Amino acid sequence: MPLARPPRQQRPIRLAFGTALCMAISFGLALPVPMLAPVLCAFLLAMVNQPLSWKAGVALTLLVMLTTGVGLLLIPLLQYAPFSGVLVVALGLFVTFRYGLRGGSNLVGTFLAVGLTLIPSAGVFEFSLALEVVSALAKGMLMAVAVLALCHWLFPEAGGAAAPKPAALPELQATWIALRAALVVMPAFLLALTDPSGYTPVLMKAVSLGRQTCTTTARDAGRELLGSTLLGGVLAILFWCALSLFVHLWMLFLWMLLFALLLARKLYRLSPTRLTPGFWLNTLVTLIILLGQSIQDSAAGKDVYTAFAVRMALFIGITLYAWLMVYWLERSRWAQAEAHPSATPPPG
Repeated sequence: MPLARPPRQQRPIRLAFGTALCMAISFGLALPVPMLAPVLCAFLLAMVNQPLSWKAGVALTLLVMLTTGVGLLLIPLLQYAPFSGVLVVALGLFVTFRYGLRGGSNLVGTFLAVGLTLIPSAGVFEFSLALEVVSALAKGMLMAVAVLALCHWLFPEAGGAAAPKPAALPELQATWIALRAALVVMPAFLLALTDPSGYTPVLMKAVSLGRQTCTTTARDAGRELLGSTLLGGVLAILFWCALSLFVHLWMLFLWMLLFALLLARKLYRLSPTRLTPGFWLNTLVTLIILLGQSIQDSAAGKDVYTAFAVRMALFIGITLYAWLMVYWLERSRWAQAEAHPSATPPPG
């Protein structure tokens, strides 16, 4: 049994190793949507500080079935009644984000948001593509759970405790924040309906941004949202240049381990900064998405640099839009509070 260490030392190593391992396995086995497994693994390792029990494993399996089932059922609705289908997806995203803000599991909410958007957008374009996304979600989640168990065995914690459950927000505040998170994701979902293979990375980024807007305010939104997106892009360029020196699957694993470890140290405050853990997690997710798609572009013989520039421009565009949504809805809430003095004004 490996020697247990204090949680502050183990968690960054566990997050970096698990993410790098998922990245290498996904591309080594040429899984469909290979960047999905490391993204899910990063979220899982950041949110769960203990190995999953068998009950939690069964619950996650049922969650996979529920998410994929709901996503597949939305395909005919989007094909034959597109306006109603889009409204149902928007409502589903709103309920999903609100569930997390009212004290529910953020992991469950994140996975539901991914399934609600990726599967229907792919199925409207081509049903076989939706089945590929279903396969990617199932394999990615199973891999993330297996890697989580392996990481906790390799890097156990001395007296590690479960992560504290986030406090439930007041009903009105949770409703406003869930609304803006859903509004952040919807434009990327509409883009993905036109070309899911091209806009899947943008949609994954939008889901990450929607989740991040749940924990930021208008005052900090520019630094949190745009800053993490730009830093993720810069790190993706540096990673690509480093990987180009010697292209090999082991080097992909080792470079991912190094970059993820640097970010994980910031996330767990071993290297304290003024920025929130959400900033560093979103930076890591942006890095994985951009790098993973660039590797796929290279394998397909596409112009990697042009595709990266276009994708980065789209990422910056949806990030600026997310910032606008946060600012606009915060101002709307203040306006409501001034019109109704008995209402509780928003924090920050």
